[in-house]
Amino acid sequence: MDYARMRDVAEELFRHAPDPFVGYEIAGDQIVMMMSPGRPHELIAWTLREQLSDQLKGTDPRLIAHTGGEVEDPAMGRLRRPDLIVVPYDVFAEQTMAPFDPADIALVSEIVSPSNHNNDYLDKMAEYPAMGIPLYLLVDPRKGTIAALSDPVPGPRGPHYRTRTDYVFGDAVAIGSWTFDTTAFRTYPTQG
Repeated sequence: MDYARMRDVAEELFRHAPDPFVGYEIAGDQIVMMMSPGRPHELIAWTLREQLSDQLKGTDPRLIAHTGGEVEDPAMGRLRRPDLIVVPYDVFAEQTMAPFDPADIALVSEIVSPSNHNNDYLDKMAEYPAMGIPLYLLVDPRKGTIAALSDPVPGPRGPHYRTRTDYVFGDAVAIGSWTFDTTAFRTYPTQG
């Protein structure tokens, strides 16, 4: 099925989806319905956005940090809903309902969900560099780890990030020209 048709099918499914679903992603021939994340996940996203917003005001007020939005690359057949993006304000303010173009994204961050970690570690680890997104911050509250990835390049097994620095919760995390204080980050609570 071509990407345009896949997008139409996803839109129709989403119109009939029950309340816990907040959106969808398209990954090739798959439509992934997205449920509302839990509070620990959202707290990390909010903390990252607040810290980024404070830094951007002082260094580059043309950029904004946003927890939401879709990033679409029709040529790749991909539509993703990152947990956080950094995008120019002028692009964010455009009068359109269209998803963001990957060429406009300065940073993307994913916070690994308790149930679908392969999506962030495998699929998006290949897709974001293929889209040309320069920085990928991968936060994993299951393990209390963070990976800061940069410098997307082609490779024999496909596009990948050339540079990766690993951190644990509590570290000062550097990615691009930004630094995050992760001392308030917590792992997911145990179920039991």
